[in-house]
Amino acid sequence: MKVALIQQPYYNTKEATIAKTTQAIKRASQEGAKLVVLEELHQNEYFCQSENTDFLRYADSYEEDIIYWSGVAKEAGVVLVTSLFEKRTAGLYHNTAVVFESDGSIAGKYRKMHIPDDPAFYEKFYFTPGDLGFEPIQTSVGKLGVLICWDQWYPEAARIMSLKGAQILIYPTAIGWFDEDTQEEKERQLQSWITIQRAHAIANGIPLISCNRVGFEADSSGVLEGIRFWGNSFICGEQGEILAQANSTDATILYASLSSQRTQEVRDIWPFLRDRRIESYGCIQKRFCDTP
Repeated sequence: MKVALIQQPYYNTKEATIAKTTQAIKRASQEGAKLVVLEELHQNEYFCQSENTDFLRYADSYEEDIIYWSGVAKEAGVVLVTSLFEKRTAGLYHNTAVVFESDGSIAGKYRKMHIPDDPAFYEKFYFTPGDLGFEPIQTSVGKLGVLICWDQWYPEAARIMSLKGAQILIYPTAIGWFDEDTQEEKERQLQSWITIQRAHAIANGIPLISCNRVGFEADSSGVLEGIRFWGNSFICGEQGEILAQANSTDATILYASLSSQRTQEVRDIWPFLRDRRIESYGCIQKRFCDTP
């Protein structure tokens, strides 16, 4: 199966960005992709650099956005993984991945579970932690373990998705550098991000798709300089091998071919799930194992 991810910057307005994304989805479909993955919060700038209630209005169009991307998925004939700002009611919002079937129907959705709160990544101000759990989404191209950005750092999330039958791990993402950091620190951060995700693929014996945005976005509040999103979107196989990887600067459509037969072969020779000692993992349910 041919898959594609779309790495791109924010094109200054929601309308221009959506137009570019839609063109890229159609191009990916014409190239034979059956599954297309978009980056985190792909319709707008990464507004979480500051705490501003005005940005909550972005979620007012959630229902309209669903209708639009449903139409795009249907027209392109692809399973489409989107990342939208969901408003459930006043004062209750989620960072939500909505997955559309190739006929435009909603296959399922995932609400981001792990929410960061760091300088320029003030997501706890905007997003309520997800309440749908770690549930793979069944589609015509397989069971998708969709997680979002900060979830990338938690092996528990990837493991549970895999234990519930996910055949591919998918991470829409928005992560980048601060220009004032040293080159050495930037490289450490990037390699950590790539390494932990490749490790999720290896530990669970399934391929992984990580779709990050690219380009510099200034902090609208003027408090911080802004984030230079580092791109480097990639697709890796069951043994963590890089099948395709983008650079840190360019908008691109990244393609790879995935095979369920390959997953079977890798899991047969590396049966990590078989050898788990589940009776000994009780401590994992504690915040920190400092008590008996």
